[in-house]
Order: sequence, then C-alpha cells, then structure tokens
Amino acid sequence: MKNFILGLALFLLAGSTALVNAGEVQMGDDGLHKQAWFSDTFKDIAEDIATAKEEGKRLAIIFEQRGCIYCKEVHEHVLSDPEVRDYLKENFMMVQFNLHGDVEIVDTDGEVLSEKKAARKWRLLFTPTVLFLPEDPPQDKSAVEAAVAIMPGAFKKFTFLEMFIWVNEKGYESDEGFQTYFNRKFRERQEAKKKASN
Repeated sequence: MKNFILGLALFLLAGSTALVNAGEVQMGDDGLHKQAWFSDTFKDIAEDIATAKEEGKRLAIIFEQRGCIYCKEVHEHVLSDPEVRDYLKENFMMVQFNLHGDVEIVDTDGEVLSEKKAARKWRLLFTPTVLFLPEDPPQDKSAVEAAVAIMPGAFKKFTFLEMFIWVNEKGYESDEGFQTYFNRKFRERQEAKKKASN
C-alpha cells in the first residue's frame, strides 16, 4: 500500500511539474485552454481597445473552441514559450472568445450578441483565429471590419511571434505585407545562423 501511495504521489508530482513546464496551461469550465496572463474582461470590445491603449498595449482577440487540437498545440508549445509569452504580455492584451460560446459581447459597432453569433457575423471558421484590433475604437464598424490583421489557424513559434511583432510595429501601415516581412526576417535569421557558425 505504501508503494502505491508513493507511486501515486510521484505521478501527481510529475503531472504538476509537466503543467508548470507547459506554462501552467489549464482547462477552463468552457473546455478552452487558458493562459494565466490572458485578460478576463466584460467583452465590450471598444472598452477593451481603450483599456489596452491605456496600458500601452494593443488588443488581440483569440477565438478558440472545445476539443481544438490546434488550440492545444498553440497553448502548449507557442503561448507557453517564454519568448512568445513575455513579448505578448508586454505588448498585447489578449482576450479569449469561444467560437461556440454564449457569453454576451459588445461589438465595436454597438451590436450586443453572443460569442458564437459574433463568430458567424465576422465569418470566422477556424480556431485558433486571432483578430488584431486598431489602437482606437472604430466608429460604425464591426471588430472584423476594423481589424488591422487577422491570423487564421495555428502557426509555429516563429511565424506566430513575427505576426505579433509586425502588428505591434504597425507593419500593416507600410507597403511591406506580412508575407514579405516574414520572408525577409526568415532570411535574416538564416544569415545570422551562418555567420554564427563560421
């Protein structure tokens, strides 16, 4: 019996260590993976944009759904990565929406609707999808119409982080689109690796 209890204790300890190592990703009652540093708001998007600006940040809304293996991957391997996590925490206010959720939100055009109705209104089909909102609340536009960029689907660390950097540095205002920017940054990283290995 002592061996069983000791084994169970070691198993639970190993499980809790894995949770800490995974960036303390937890599962919410809604079946969505949670990051402790995500912002829990009343989901009034115009207010959230203003709050983010007051904190010197940008608002990013991430849509997820229960059972999404890609969301799980992003939480465990991208959002939990210290480099990604620290950059996002410093520069963005992240608010999580449920693609099939019933929580009431207020769109930037003033319409009050559920998360799932907002997802349909904004024609969002994939999870995770990240909407990057402008620095100031738009007038008479929905959040998706006002978004400066949208990242549909799961990406690996480098692409994911570079998208947030591009938005934060207002790359969307330049003539260099994200794909061109990303290719340039990729080449720069490859060249830096070659120089470092020589």
